[in-house]
Amino acid sequence: MPADFGGLRVAMCLPGASVAYGPTTRILGLEKCCEKRPVALEKRMVWLIFVEEQPSVAPDTKMKLDKKLLAQIEADLGLNVPFVKGQKIKIKNCWHFSTDGNAVDALFENDEDFIAGMNRIFVVVKGYNVVILAFSLMDTHLHFILYGTFEECNRFMHEYVRLTSWYISREHHERNKLDGVPIRHQVVDTDYYLKTVICYTVKNAPVGGIMFNALDYPWSSGPLYFKRPGYWSSPRWMDGMEMDQAIGYERRKGILRTNNVSITHSTVPMIGPIVFPGEYVAYEIVERIFKTCKSFNYFLCITREEDVDSRGGSISLLSIPMQEMRQHKNEVCQELFGAQSIKGLNMAQRLRLARTLRSRYNSSIKQIARLCGLVYDEVKDLI
Repeated sequence: MPADFGGLRVAMCLPGASVAYGPTTRILGLEKCCEKRPVALEKRMVWLIFVEEQPSVAPDTKMKLDKKLLAQIEADLGLNVPFVKGQKIKIKNCWHFSTDGNAVDALFENDEDFIAGMNRIFVVVKGYNVVILAFSLMDTHLHFILYGTFEECNRFMHEYVRLTSWYISREHHERNKLDGVPIRHQVVDTDYYLKTVICYTVKNAPVGGIMFNALDYPWSSGPLYFKRPGYWSSPRWMDGMEMDQAIGYERRKGILRTNNVSITHSTVPMIGPIVFPGEYVAYEIVERIFKTCKSFNYFLCITREEDVDSRGGSISLLSIPMQEMRQHKNEVCQELFGAQSIKGLNMAQRLRLARTLRSRYNSSIKQIARLCGLVYDEVKDLI
């Protein structure tokens, strides 16, 4: 057994034997000596191996951008332009993509779906020249703030939706559920609006009535920004704790659900079953966009739904959390039509269900239309 001598670790082994140490161990020297065995009182030659334990190094969990791309991002997003109060900085190649939350009743039904959805981002973005600045996966829709050409960002978004539809078909036996789901985009053309849509995306969950702080919602990029290591309140991943970088090929392939060799044969930092989001979100760029935590918190507070809706975006103010309303929908559907879901209901029945939910729970029309599989713009005056 190794012993401690003045901060050094000493291990004994017989000549010709091997001693295995971890990657943080440094051998300082060897020395022959005699070992007296207390039971048999016999002597034999052994080696004393003096080793020193080096402090473990936390894994590098920051998204890596090459110098040329970083320089292009800095130029396009005006990161090196001096800040002048009251003046907006023109930017380019930045987009806000989202799906229509009124088109489906659910994209993600449980934690397993969300975990698969998070890992899917990592897999899909590897195939496109896109930089993710922020994202949020909601149970009925998606938000991504992307940097890159419109063509690349648009292709990334459609591929993510396509693979999500394939996942739903396999896991929940709903074929082609996302076929035709509208994918919207907005041009983000100033630094002020970029800060607005990032915070709009991050606070999507609490605004929707989900019981999470904006910076704690696990299915978004919110928990990445402006964290400081070394304190009890800091995420454990900041110190490299609970970060698994040595999972095997087969397990990685099963978790990520891909046969892409460049992904499955590479080292991927994991937090439990989830690829660490810092691997695919450029959160340090976002911190440079806001410059200070004070600025970030300011935009979190002032950003409103109408700030984005006025440009053609969509975020619903929900009076009751979606999970609760989904349960109420199923109960009312069973009561009125003896059905477990809305799949077999015709338009008249869906409208009746929507009116009943509106009457009983006084929830927003957007939310009710979404739950009943109706198009908000077509039925907003009928519910």
